[in-house]
Amino acid sequence: MKTNSTNPKEDLQTIREIMERSSKYLSLSGLSGIFAGACALIGAAIAWFYILDPGHVPYDEYMQIPLDWTTSGIRFYLALDAILVSGFAALGAIYFSQRKARKAGQQFWTNLTQRLLVHLMIPLVSGGIFTLILVFRNNLELVASVMLIFYGLSLVNAGKFTFSEIHYLGLTEIVLGILAGVFINHGLLFWTLGFGLMHIVYGTVMYYRHER
Repeated sequence: MKTNSTNPKEDLQTIREIMERSSKYLSLSGLSGIFAGACALIGAAIAWFYILDPGHVPYDEYMQIPLDWTTSGIRFYLALDAILVSGFAALGAIYFSQRKARKAGQQFWTNLTQRLLVHLMIPLVSGGIFTLILVFRNNLELVASVMLIFYGLSLVNAGKFTFSEIHYLGLTEIVLGILAGVFINHGLLFWTLGFGLMHIVYGTVMYYRHER
């Protein structure tokens, strides 16, 4: 490989950058993280002020109540809320990452993209199935903890294929998930911190480090 630079340090930096581009998915946009965090904050507000409003829906702090129509309604609307948040966050990730790839003249969908998604989805799907098991067994107090831990594991697993911030975001989600398991009556708070605030923080860091 020939370079126009006569400075060995610059040559090594150029080689390092080329190797990074070939081994890591760099089209992931920090704006997608900010958008996902905003969606999570909106979803958490809807869950707290409308779905779990103590003035309208009877439940205790662990949500261990008989399986009547009221409980079914809580479960249905919480599930719908989570699905909508996940859906909008995924669409935002696709949109902002495609836009970043276009601006950089890069392909959005490559073999590296597929590898990243496979490593992301294995823990994510496993955690989703386990979450459904908890819901059907009426163990709702652990749902927030399980979601955060498995999501963190999926980010750590996929972090080797993209920016290092994703790896550290995953570790942060795991820690928050463990705390949510300890302080189970504050699960929604830790869910909001993990999926909402932390996405915005790490998304902002990624944007200013890699896109500005």
